[in-house]
Amino acid sequence: MTTPYPHRPGPDGPMAPPPGCPAHGMTAGELNSHGASGGQDTIGPTLDGLAASGLRRLYGPEAENDPMGLYEKLRAEHGSVAPVLLHGDVPAWLVLGHSDNLHMTRTPSQFSRDSRRWRALHDGTAPPDHPLAPVFTWQPICVFADGADHERLRGAVTDSIARIDHRGVRRYINRYSNRLVNQFCRDGSADLVSRFAEHLPMMVMAQILGMPEEYSERLVQAARDMIKGTATANESNAYVMSTLTRLVKRRRIAPEEDFATWLTEHPAGLTDDEVSQHLRLVLIAAYETTANLIANVLRMVLTDPRFRAQLSGGHMTLPEAVEQTLWDEPPFTTIFGRWAVGDTELGGQRIKAGDALVVGIAAANVDPVVRPDLNASMQGNRAHLAFSGGPHECPGQDIGRAIADTGIDALLLRLPDIQLAVEERELRYEGALMSRQLLELPVTFAPRPPQNVTGPPSASAAVPRPQWQVDSPRPDVVRPPAQAEVPSSAEAGTGAAGVTPEGAGVIPEQRAEQRVGSAPQRAWRAVTRWWRGH
Repeated sequence: MTTPYPHRPGPDGPMAPPPGCPAHGMTAGELNSHGASGGQDTIGPTLDGLAASGLRRLYGPEAENDPMGLYEKLRAEHGSVAPVLLHGDVPAWLVLGHSDNLHMTRTPSQFSRDSRRWRALHDGTAPPDHPLAPVFTWQPICVFADGADHERLRGAVTDSIARIDHRGVRRYINRYSNRLVNQFCRDGSADLVSRFAEHLPMMVMAQILGMPEEYSERLVQAARDMIKGTATANESNAYVMSTLTRLVKRRRIAPEEDFATWLTEHPAGLTDDEVSQHLRLVLIAAYETTANLIANVLRMVLTDPRFRAQLSGGHMTLPEAVEQTLWDEPPFTTIFGRWAVGDTELGGQRIKAGDALVVGIAAANVDPVVRPDLNASMQGNRAHLAFSGGPHECPGQDIGRAIADTGIDALLLRLPDIQLAVEERELRYEGALMSRQLLELPVTFAPRPPQNVTGPPSASAAVPRPQWQVDSPRPDVVRPPAQAEVPSSAEAGTGAAGVTPEGAGVIPEQRAEQRVGSAPQRAWRAVTRWWRGH
């Protein structure tokens, strides 16, 4: 039924049998056969019993190189819920079915978020220095709480999110996007992952949280590292927490209008530790998902004929492109985890109390039951699980969407002739338990001078989306990047202060369009500028 692997199964039951117990030293299968069911497994074997026969790993070459292929193998072998091995060959359940994931995430009375229930913690199978410890170690935050505790902590987060000025956030997104583009627009080429997608979400989130001065390359890399299960994940986690702890101490003394202050002053009365932990939760969840989302949307815009034709033709908006990407390539492929409150059944599998379960986001999004035709358009359909579901569904998903579509909008309007610099098959990915990260997205475009980033971006204020000329070279043709003469500062009209005047860097057709148009057209452009936060 499964491909055999070396394994290290843990004992069956909530705790390991004590020394001297007759069950001590029994195999998992022997323990199962002496279980409460009397050996009559009407549903199926337990997780530890399955581990004794070998399971597929959710880490290693197969999982990292082709996670979707692995999910489909597991679906064919086990159905909608499959036994798997986490790092260190710790057994868990991967939920593949769309409806099964919804049931699990919406039923905390059966599937808790409290990781202290995990049997692997009690029997030592998952030690404190486990590579996934930053993800599963219990903390006083809403992610690991249920019931009244969850409502109190989650309420503080959602109330604080509700106070965010979305128009102001879009202004910051536009400003930071153009600042990033300014760093490479003269070059005629760039890697959009390392120079755009990895940095924009952290710049915006640092501003929202109230720590723009803490933004740095180290913070960016630590945020990416701590959820991957690497040898340095715990060190990265410590660095992020020290940064946020300093922020909380500052805000207790000097409150400001930012997310950190709103959490510290919330009527729920969060402690400094609770505030710091929730700031980390918001920062890491928003950063990782949005960085991956931006990279995935850009890749699909540059390589998928559906996106190129529809976006350049004006038939698909960027928010629609973002939503399609959330179906096809969600930022998180899985989320770990849920823990069974008691013995139960899910997807035809026998779940024991204390078993760990993994939310299979990417697998659920391609479940044949809900998507029999993967090529069918999903426009207008938000039934995907990209942001999980139930009471723990991501509360900041609209901020992530705004960063993605506003940021990509600004990028494409600045560089409307952008094209992929390599064949799509040459793109490289790095897989981890919770995400599949695009490592590089090299592109070429006509070199352009930087723009003034202190005011509204001139191109995005006047050019409608149909002006985008998104294209990619055919597989059999490699086109050199378009060449454009880069004017000197004097030719560009740069003043003594080095500030580029409004309109600099806009292609002639765009400047002409700014000067023409009927009164209704100009009014509509003004509304568009207001909506984008300019």
